[in-house]
Amino acid sequence: MRVAILGCGAMGTVLGAYMTKNGCDVEMIDSYAEHVRALNEKGAHIVGTVDLTVPVKAIVPEQMEGIYDIVFLFTKQTANDVVLPHLLPHLGPESTVCTLQNGVPEPYVASFVGEGRTVGGTVLWGATFLSPGVSELTQDLSRNDHLFEIGEMDGSIGPRIKKVAEVLGYMGPTAVSDSLMASRWGKLINNACMSGMSAACGATFGEVLDNDVARACLSYLGREVKRCCEAAGYQLPILLHEQSPETLDIVDQAMFEADQEMFLTMYSDMRTAKASMLQDLEKGKPTEVKMINGYVCQTGDKYGIDTPFNDKVVEIVSKIERGELPLSMENVALFDRSLFDYPLYHV
Repeated sequence: MRVAILGCGAMGTVLGAYMTKNGCDVEMIDSYAEHVRALNEKGAHIVGTVDLTVPVKAIVPEQMEGIYDIVFLFTKQTANDVVLPHLLPHLGPESTVCTLQNGVPEPYVASFVGEGRTVGGTVLWGATFLSPGVSELTQDLSRNDHLFEIGEMDGSIGPRIKKVAEVLGYMGPTAVSDSLMASRWGKLINNACMSGMSAACGATFGEVLDNDVARACLSYLGREVKRCCEAAGYQLPILLHEQSPETLDIVDQAMFEADQEMFLTMYSDMRTAKASMLQDLEKGKPTEVKMINGYVCQTGDKYGIDTPFNDKVVEIVSKIERGELPLSMENVALFDRSLFDYPLYHV
């Protein structure tokens, strides 16, 4: 069986290192030639919560040959229009593309490779690209019951998705879900909230958590995701307490504070991490903000749901991309405080 990881930035490098270390013959494919050269010459060096170096096999896309049985798609969604057509000649009728990208990419990926060859999944750990051949694992993997949650678009659980789970198992425990799209929305809480604020404020996760206004925005962003998810017909696997804007009482305030405590707990061991969108901004690259927060906004438009906080993240990050705003925590002041239903929560 031929297995490949297409897109070996921070996350793909960590995945490839662990899979190779634990006995899976996997080909790591990335367009960054210097990174590919470093992987082949020095191995994949993973630092952070671990320190390991693993000899790996890496190529650039132009070196792809033959048919792959399973391809784990880890490129940015911004590259899909280029990456997916190039991948097509290397897929057979029984090949499987498992997209591990941020957001809700399955429908778009399926439009290129076919729904019959598309599965998807969420990644429940974080990493940061440091330099060619080197990625930082920003989370203690032992704290997770499972590292991936994958599934078919139609919710079925058959031999194909079980085989994908078996291969991902070379890195760690993998859960198979019969509600992939709900799981995707659950991960979108992380992407739209913490990654969105990290990018908008030019801040690490810890710096976002330590700022009362930025942390409040996490709660408001999350509630917009929740409303849009439910309008689309899915139930979030993550609990977010619903606000009652008609009244401000002690119960609502307690729920608002509970939401922020959830984020504080969720990211307690990832305080030094930076969102991949922030890493892109620091490198002057386009981000996936329109595929992440923008996806929430588009869903809100479809179902008549206001999404002012996600709208603002898209606006701020887009302006940073164009050089119209700096990477600064001061950008948090651009969120309309008149939309804050509760007093700030000080921890």
